[in-house]
Amino acid sequence: MRTVKTDILILGSGGAGLFAALHAHRAAPQLDITVAVKGLLGKCGCTRMVQGGYNVALAPGDSIERHFMDTIEGGKWLPHQELAWTLVSVAVERVRELENELGCFFDRNPDGTLHQKAFAGQTFDRTVHKGDLTGIEIINRLAEQVWARGIRRLEEHRAVELIRSRDGQALSGVLMIDMRSGEFVFVQARAVLLATGGGPTMYKYHTPSGDKSCDGMAMALRAGLTLRDMEMVQFHPTGLLAGSHTRMTGTVLEEGLRGAGGHLLNGAGQRFMERYDPRGERATRDIVSRSIFMEMRQGRTSPNGGVYLKMSHLGPDNVRRQFKGMVERCADCGFDLAGGLVEVVPTAHYMMGGVIFAEDCTTELPGLFAAGEDTGGVHGANRLGGNGVANSTVFGGIAGDSMASWVQLEGEWHAPDLQTIQAAIERCRSPLGKPAEDLPAIRETLYEVMWNEAGILRSAASLRRACSTLEELSQRLSRSGVPGGDLAYNLTWHDWLNLESLLTVSQAIVAAALARENSRGAHYREDFPDVGDLSTSYYTCVNLQEGALRISTRPVEFTRVRPGESLLRSSGQVLADGVK
Repeated sequence: MRTVKTDILILGSGGAGLFAALHAHRAAPQLDITVAVKGLLGKCGCTRMVQGGYNVALAPGDSIERHFMDTIEGGKWLPHQELAWTLVSVAVERVRELENELGCFFDRNPDGTLHQKAFAGQTFDRTVHKGDLTGIEIINRLAEQVWARGIRRLEEHRAVELIRSRDGQALSGVLMIDMRSGEFVFVQARAVLLATGGGPTMYKYHTPSGDKSCDGMAMALRAGLTLRDMEMVQFHPTGLLAGSHTRMTGTVLEEGLRGAGGHLLNGAGQRFMERYDPRGERATRDIVSRSIFMEMRQGRTSPNGGVYLKMSHLGPDNVRRQFKGMVERCADCGFDLAGGLVEVVPTAHYMMGGVIFAEDCTTELPGLFAAGEDTGGVHGANRLGGNGVANSTVFGGIAGDSMASWVQLEGEWHAPDLQTIQAAIERCRSPLGKPAEDLPAIRETLYEVMWNEAGILRSAASLRRACSTLEELSQRLSRSGVPGGDLAYNLTWHDWLNLESLLTVSQAIVAAALARENSRGAHYREDFPDVGDLSTSYYTCVNLQEGALRISTRPVEFTRVRPGESLLRSSGQVLADGVK
């Protein structure tokens, strides 16, 4: 095992990880900062795949209070309100930083102001964007700046375990695998940022790339940390449905298509959204996904089993101009987005749940910080489109500042618990040399059980079936072997590790979903369809104790606004009495 020592270790190179690296370097350039990433820096992760844009209150008539209320109401009163306030207030600063300091070019209006397009579930058009390829613009500029500063990189290194100190009271570092050689590497650090991203690829239809496997959440559970809101998995309503033969199935057709006025049609060619919500296609993602699923369940489907997205009534030339990337993506799969119909299906997109963390990105484990999709609490029961990349960049920057300050004031290197390292190595090496098992069959069964039993519509019966099947799959995986002769770029081995993480997190999702006996946002229980009393809202917590998942609940703290209240008057002004 090789050992590396660094002041700050950042796991992940999406918006959160790269912003953290830049802010930490700016705050304390003398510190040694290392970014570790499962793939190649700037070429992997979910931020790069963002199409739609970045929510921020900039225009006359909008305000951070209005953005905040949209976020709280969209999250069904479950968001941590101080985290949500940090999101909407710092987003204003962060988007200026992206433009003026990092060099991002976003679309503009004729008068030179930033163009902000409509996204569903919001009361104001506030989504800043670069056409429909916003994520590529952001990640390219961030990666350029990281490279220019000489920040150390550990590319093609996957994190497999958070290692506590010998006394168990702090974090010592992270055990990793150098995927290029198969060698284990222990990176000792004074501070670690968990920013690996979510990636709900345990569902039949999903948007992230296959290398995303919720590793950060799985590591956090094994390290004894508490995760919240794990039942809240967002399905984007319009994933491309091009058949089982292509990985393009499940990839996102962005929210702006519906925001611009796109229509959803069932298999009979009829619009249906207004039967489910008066906002029609511009309802929040949870409602639109559920409505599409209901049409599918009742047999009103397109040839591949989904529904249709129609944009032609907005003018084909206009659609080609506004959504160039989407038009090209659909054309690659034989669909004419500008002039015809495109088959779509709800697709697993984002984890609202994750590690409990504070506004400064600290966690309950000293030395461990968290940001981005690995964290829970910012979005509650439903994330507004455009709030995801804002979340990553806002809290990534905060995490970088916090880690730089913490390391200089009190951070120190802790001797690792060698027994934990050895146990983690043995766990990771356990499949090597055992009789080979059909890993694709395990993955396909996982896809089906999570989609059918723990997906858009749930019940106690379906969730118990999911529990049973997931336990069987875990046991089956533990018996499964992979070739162990050459560990360099051993993709079968890493697929085994991916499945292990996905099964761990899937079990947490199902356990939390069983515990929540009401319906909020992305979590819909057919046996408990009521939302419950908003004034006594709670969030679920899950942790791993002696090998078993434990579920508890905690009350939501309404620190800024309570259900039935608003930070806005009818005139749009902030209420002064009764709120902080």
